[in-house]
Amino acid sequence: MGEIPPFIGNLSSLQLISAVDNVLGGHIPDALGQLQSLKYLGLGGNKLSGLVPPSLYNLSSIIVFSLAKNEISGSLPSDLHLTLPCLQWFQIDRNQFTGSLPVSLSNASELELFLIEENNFTGKVSVTFGGLQCLEKLIVDRNNLGSGDADEMYFFQSLANCSNLQILDISANQFKGILGEDESIVAVKVINIQRQGASKSFISKCEVVKNIRHRNLVKIITSCSSVDFHGNYFKALVYEFMPNGSLENWLHVDLETNTRQVDIQNLNLAQRISIAIDVVCALDYLHHRCPMPIVHCDLKPSNILFDCDMIAHIGDFGLAKFLLELSNPKQSDSIGIRGTIGYTPPEYGVRCNLSTKGDVYSYGILLLEMIIGKRPTNRVFEGGLILHNYASMALPNRVIEISDPKFLNNCGDTDRTEGCLISMVKIGVSCSMELPQGRWDIIKALSELYLVRDNLNGARI
Repeated sequence: MGEIPPFIGNLSSLQLISAVDNVLGGHIPDALGQLQSLKYLGLGGNKLSGLVPPSLYNLSSIIVFSLAKNEISGSLPSDLHLTLPCLQWFQIDRNQFTGSLPVSLSNASELELFLIEENNFTGKVSVTFGGLQCLEKLIVDRNNLGSGDADEMYFFQSLANCSNLQILDISANQFKGILGEDESIVAVKVINIQRQGASKSFISKCEVVKNIRHRNLVKIITSCSSVDFHGNYFKALVYEFMPNGSLENWLHVDLETNTRQVDIQNLNLAQRISIAIDVVCALDYLHHRCPMPIVHCDLKPSNILFDCDMIAHIGDFGLAKFLLELSNPKQSDSIGIRGTIGYTPPEYGVRCNLSTKGDVYSYGILLLEMIIGKRPTNRVFEGGLILHNYASMALPNRVIEISDPKFLNNCGDTDRTEGCLISMVKIGVSCSMELPQGRWDIIKALSELYLVRDNLNGARI
């Protein structure tokens, strides 16, 4: 419990740090970068947040580098293989890392395990893993990685040279491809069939979901179920391609560590309101108007994708449940659905059944994040403070103070802008109440957002 004490950096002969599965919080102290004799760093399974100190990537004796299952963000340095020449195990899965994979990993000749699943890595998989003769386990699933056709072919060809590779998981990413005679660009998501229940429900859910049509849902074009050349089952979904990335990447651009995103402009207030309406329209359809009502169960910025016109679409139905299933006691699903930390409603943690009110809670948190510019897992929200309370305490007079400064500079009519922001924060707070019965219905949120948009348009911002 508590934070990592910086004085540890004074133990110059220290070779091993193991503090796995504790409740350590705060940032990793920069002082750990002084431990030039350190060979094993194990800080997984804690509540660490913020960026990895650059000095930590310069520990040239490190063999095992493990920060898995924390709330750490930032991107990887481009010269990782040079700064960590002895690296054998690299484990940063289940965090909030962003950016591209460093191409220099192609030269990490000692690397045996590379585990980065459940982060927000983006860009092409351009690393040539074929030269990594020691590589045994490569798991990069549940990111936003992709590739063009040539890169994808080269990637798989390079893997064929990894003679020691035993485990490979690249599922739940975006390898972009070309489909049909009209050469339509599509996104392909490979399903991790090792996940419990994934294979059993794959086809039946695909048949229902691919027939759902709404302008604010990512369209599933088709599904694939086959056997690969090793005799293993292969299942994938083919989606329409979203060229403008995710809301996660637009809200949280780190210009110091994520150079890939430096040319992206900030979303202004009008755009954020439009996105909020797009998302709530999709939820209204899923909950009340589609052929078989659906609870999404994993609404968050990385699952909100933009087409070429910056129209928002909800994607990733990997945790979605049909309300018809949930009404059947034999199929009620109160166990095993965790969603994403910070966006999952509190009742899901006490074995309550899934409901549309859970999606409303996630939407409320997402809306507050869009206005405030902070993730619900930001280190500001410690000691019992949560994003909902942080926003609620600012109503009505301090909303400007807590709003994301990136979109406030060019807002024109300040009074009208403040009024719109107050209304949006009220909607977010009303949707993210702790008790489900205290939350607004999604239809109420939609009608209020239309009023906010009309008010903003009247100011001609």
